[in-house]
Amino acid sequence: MKSASSRVARTRAETISPAKMITDAIIARLEAGVSPWRRTWATTRGYSGRPMRACGQPYRGINALWLWVVADTNGYISPTWMTYRQSAELGGQVRKGERSTIAVFYKTYQAREAGDGATTDSGTDEDRMRRVMKSYNVFNVAQIDGLPDRFTPTPQLVAEPGSAQDDAHRAEIDAFIAGTSAAIVYGGNEACYIPSRDVIHMPHAASFETYALFGATAAHELTHWTGHSTRLNRNFANRFGDEAYSAEELIAELGSALIGADLGLPVAHLDNHASYIEHWLRILRADERALMTAAARAEEAAAFLFSRANDDANDTSPDETVSEPMALAA
Repeated sequence: MKSASSRVARTRAETISPAKMITDAIIARLEAGVSPWRRTWATTRGYSGRPMRACGQPYRGINALWLWVVADTNGYISPTWMTYRQSAELGGQVRKGERSTIAVFYKTYQAREAGDGATTDSGTDEDRMRRVMKSYNVFNVAQIDGLPDRFTPTPQLVAEPGSAQDDAHRAEIDAFIAGTSAAIVYGGNEACYIPSRDVIHMPHAASFETYALFGATAAHELTHWTGHSTRLNRNFANRFGDEAYSAEELIAELGSALIGADLGLPVAHLDNHASYIEHWLRILRADERALMTAAARAEEAAAFLFSRANDDANDTSPDETVSEPMALAA
């Protein structure tokens, strides 16, 4: 028979929200001096760099960030994740002893405000729409035997300065940047966005070790650019107070990583912003949902930029909005 203390421990573990579990894991990585979104993206095509569902659809927002962390922690090189049921339907078998992780989605429901006298035109109590974060369990394909060959990961190459892979990205990077129509001034030694003038300053591409790093830095500043009042109008002054600037910098970090995943860009340059880590830690420790907000706004920024750069871009909605986990099945 299990002891009372073990039952209490299990109960506490079961009551930890998905948001807190993910945030605590990110905090631990940041406290260790590791930016979970810092990755050296492959620059070959065929794998966007994002975690993928069994059907090949990329995860977005917080799921992308979280599944990167889990994959890095466990040494998984495959981008694909699936439920136990999906694995079985594909002829696979999760190996004995393997542990699942969670992916999250939001479920919207009507919460009736009863007893306060508020009524709708029909005379019933007023309903309010609420969104609740839910989770479901997934396994990386590295934990599963017997899957079809298409799930076997293909080794990816990282671009070296002046390599064919690096050169191949020039046209795509240039098209992405130009397509945003952002005002960019080139020259000098600093990359920054100036909100009062709505202008981005960027060093010349030749100043960067690789063209991909130039593109990744531009993606960071372009994410800031999306927050202008005439575009996505991000303003966190009321929510984060003195830490609003740090929250915006976190969004730019995540936005650059997400854009980098889609364009195959490295984000090693994000180490230049290590001085912000302590500020981010204060934000995350104070609000377990702050990371969810930052990831959603970063995804929103990436979607905005891609929609301007490419009118035919695939749907890049900022949140996971399916109502049931199995709706993700191929």
